[in-house]
Formats: sequence, structure tokens, C-alpha cells
Amino acid sequence: MPYSLVSAATLGFDLVRLPAGGQVADVLVTGIGADAATLHRIAAAHPAAGCPDDERAALAVRARRAHELAAGGVPQLRDLTAPAGEDRSARLVALLERGTIGNTPALERLVRDDVLGPEHPVVADLDPAVTTQAADVLADAATGWWAADALDAPTRAELTSPFATATAWEPGPRPDLGPAAPGVAAFFEELRGLDEPGRRRWRLAVDAGRAQRRPWAAAMHGAAWAAHVSGRTRTLAAVQLMTVGVFAEAGFSSRDGAEGVWNALAGCVQGLAMADLLDEESLAVLGGPWAAVTGRSLPLEG
Repeated sequence: MPYSLVSAATLGFDLVRLPAGGQVADVLVTGIGADAATLHRIAAAHPAAGCPDDERAALAVRARRAHELAAGGVPQLRDLTAPAGEDRSARLVALLERGTIGNTPALERLVRDDVLGPEHPVVADLDPAVTTQAADVLADAATGWWAADALDAPTRAELTSPFATATAWEPGPRPDLGPAAPGVAAFFEELRGLDEPGRRRWRLAVDAGRAQRRPWAAAMHGAAWAAHVSGRTRTLAAVQLMTVGVFAEAGFSSRDGAEGVWNALAGCVQGLAMADLLDEESLAVLGGPWAAVTGRSLPLEG
């Protein structure tokens, strides 16, 4: 399945179920928010920068082999067989804990075509060579963290170290989260403060809302369309990807992601980010889990 910034919530669903999915999300958020100076700095960290042609060729071969290892290291749902002897819901959760919807080639295309694609605000004014090198570094890092458990430590470091070096002291600007930024920040802060009873309330809210799947999907689509027509697709994608890290900080597990907690949180932030353009019914559907947990409705004030 291809990834796109339009479907960032789907990508987030995969990332929260990967051990280093938060690092993948951070790489993508860095690319979305990068200014020209940040992209120049990332490009300068490219392993082949300044190398002679023969060394550049050797590095390209090693990188390609590393990407091939990564692509085969994380199973996809379509390639998995459900365990026998369990009910349908249990089989589905078991599959979702073990495999992803997308893969590393799809992730790399996302970096090159969407994150650093023509809609990026500074890419059009950059030397194409700089954009290509920056995309290589970002794609390598995202791939290395995606398959973190499947790669040996040297291979993973080879893919991720250039990005880490480029951003260690100057991470670069974060994406603008639009008019809902204060509410998103408040939502994130509440999630980070969850204790086990708080996480249990979210799980119970997810269980109670399972019958709302169709209205939820329609509301998610409506919010994504609103982002598209208002020119805020990158903003909405950044919010979703930042939620991946907050999901882990809140203490939720990959199993929580597989059982629906990610979808609940993704719906809430989709509603928050686009609250000014959504009808009350869609906002109520997307914010339903938040209302069930807290007794409050969206949007939030920072």
C-alpha cells in the first residue's frame, strides 16, 4: 500500500506498532518542517558528500543492500497467516501486532514524493542536488528506524547516523500546526500525563465506540478533504506524525495500537487540527473518545 501525507493517520497506525516508530515519525516531521538551512545541513551529512566517484558507487551499493534487508525485515499484513483456533477479533489483533500495512519502499517514496515533494515550501528554490541528498539521508534514517529490530546494529547505524549527526545540535524548525496549535498542545500534554487508570479509560472508550466505525471513517475522510482544499494537508500530517511520539509517551503499547487506541487518538487530533472547518457532527464523532474519557468536547483551548 502506498503512503501519502493525506493518509498520515494510516502511516501512524503502522508506526505505533513498530518498536522505533517514534523515531521514524520524528524523521518525517523534521523533513516536513525543514527550512532551507536545515535541508542544506542534512544534505551535507550524506555519506557520499565529497567522496570520489568509486567510493560514492560503493556507498550506493551498501545503501541499496541495507534497504533490501530492511524491506524484508518487517512482515506485511498481506503476507501473514492468522493463527488458528481463535475468534475473529483475536486473530485480527494478533495479525496487527505482527505486521504492517505498508513497507519501506512505500516509506521511501513518501519521503521523496511528499515530504520533500513539490508542495514543500522551500524545495522549489533549492539546488535539486541538495534536495536529492537530503532525501537520501531522510529516507535512510526512516528506513533504518522502521526496521530497527530486523537490522544488525552496524547496518542500522549506517542508515540512521547521518541524520542523527545533522540534527544533533540543530534539529531544525518544527512544522506550523495552524490555528489549532494551542489545542493540539493541550491535548498532547494531557496524554503525556496519563496514568494506568487513564489509559484504561481510553481503552474502555475505544471498546464502547466500536459501532461508530463507519461514521468515524467518513469524518476522517471529511477532515482530510478539508485539509486538502484549505492547503493544510502538510499541517494535518505533521499533527498525526507528532501524535505517534505522544502515543508512546502516554504509555500505550503496540497492542493498544492494534486494538484501536491509535485510531481513537488519530481521530481526536484530526478533529482538533481541522476543527475550524468541520461541522459539529463530524467533530463530535472524531472527538467521541475524548468526550467519553474526559466529559469534555473538542476543540480544546490551549
